[in-house]
Amino acid sequence: MHVAICGNIGSGKTTLAKLIAKQYGWYAELESVENNPYLADFYEDMKRWAFHLQIYFLNSRFNQIKRIRESKISTVQDRTIYEDAYIFAANLYRSKFLNDRDYASYLTLFESMIQFVEPPDLLVYLKADIPKLVSQIEKRGREYENAIRLDYLKNLNQHYKDWIGGYDLGKLLIIDMNHLDFVNSPEDLSYIVQRVDAEIHGLFSR
Repeated sequence: MHVAICGNIGSGKTTLAKLIAKQYGWYAELESVENNPYLADFYEDMKRWAFHLQIYFLNSRFNQIKRIRESKISTVQDRTIYEDAYIFAANLYRSKFLNDRDYASYLTLFESMIQFVEPPDLLVYLKADIPKLVSQIEKRGREYENAIRLDYLKNLNQHYKDWIGGYDLGKLLIIDMNHLDFVNSPEDLSYIVQRVDAEIHGLFSR
């Protein structure tokens, strides 16, 4: 079983991935953030470091997918390779942080990789509005994230809306996070797990 959790910055993906992995006794394949050599520089100067950051994430995500396929162990993945291209790279290009040449090179590499990628059995989208995202980002207190602009988050949310609206690669579960606090509320966590559980058992029964 391969379950992937997607959503904007601060939506709760990593925390939920860890909790779901613990719930089912699965492996959690987490996003490379703390060891990312470009992330802090990117938020300081997006135009200079956008291409470097996106290539790093694309390579990291592709290696995650290889590990998931080779391990044969049920895994919950924190963010997908599709988001790297269809959300983040696309947003940087439209925002003029990636030029035509770099974006074309990125997409060529992505298209080469995607031929070897199987979509997750279940995609869980954590939908959250800007106030919720900002609150979550402030709570975790990563210094480099102080430079994230509201319009950047808004543009990402629009890209997510467009992508999720047309997602047809497999089973999709949308969870509205705006009034949920699964970290501090056992009831909220139970609600999310029950919804994921229903989708998983549906997959197993087919």
